[in-house]
Amino acid sequence: MIFSEDEVERYARHLVLSEVGGPGQQALKRARVLIVGAGGVGAPAALYLAGAGVGTLGLIDDDVVGLSNLQRQIAFSTVEVGRPKVEAAAQRLEGLNPHVSVETFGERLTAENAQARVGAFDIVLDGTDDFQTRLWVNAACVASGKPLVSGALGRWNGQVGVFAGRPCYQCLTPEVPPDAETCSRVGVVGALAGVIGSMAALEVIKLITGAGEALTGRLLLYDGLAGTARTVRVGADPYCPVCGD
Repeated sequence: MIFSEDEVERYARHLVLSEVGGPGQQALKRARVLIVGAGGVGAPAALYLAGAGVGTLGLIDDDVVGLSNLQRQIAFSTVEVGRPKVEAAAQRLEGLNPHVSVETFGERLTAENAQARVGAFDIVLDGTDDFQTRLWVNAACVASGKPLVSGALGRWNGQVGVFAGRPCYQCLTPEVPPDAETCSRVGVVGALAGVIGSMAALEVIKLITGAGEALTGRLLLYDGLAGTARTVRVGADPYCPVCGD
């Protein structure tokens, strides 16, 4: 795989990194990453993955840009309010890096289409704020053998985890919480979306390039108010209906 002069200059800071270099950048260019939800987590993650040179990005979201999104979803602008998120995001990503191909799906991910969507990509980044959707994404990833990078946030706190086989996301969240919080209900500080989205993008880059140690089977918990972070292990549930025995 040969890079153009534009790409060599564009990715210069990656190419001199010993953990990435030419082979890592080639792996990024070959990679296909599906981003589920072009919102608080997905929007900044998509920007950094496009900037990093991920060859193909898939965006799945059935929502339109709302004025309240602009406080944290930095891929969009005021003039795009009312426009489908996947269309607006695709234009922004292609403007950032014309070497990246963007595939858009203006639909909600469901139990019926999850397998087809997930199966067409190498890695999935889930940034949705709906627990049922997260469980569908997880089940499809386990069935397809695809790594899942999960990011979530609310108020001042966020978390990022990587799941590949066992344990899976459903081991962490066996069922939809009856009192699940959403950003629209409890609020969220805008800059937190950038922190968690960037962390999720970083985990995807590590998985693709083999750099460092991914958060596989672990959950990074970030407290924005205290300025602290800690990592905990996720235990595999032997009775998990998705990955259990």
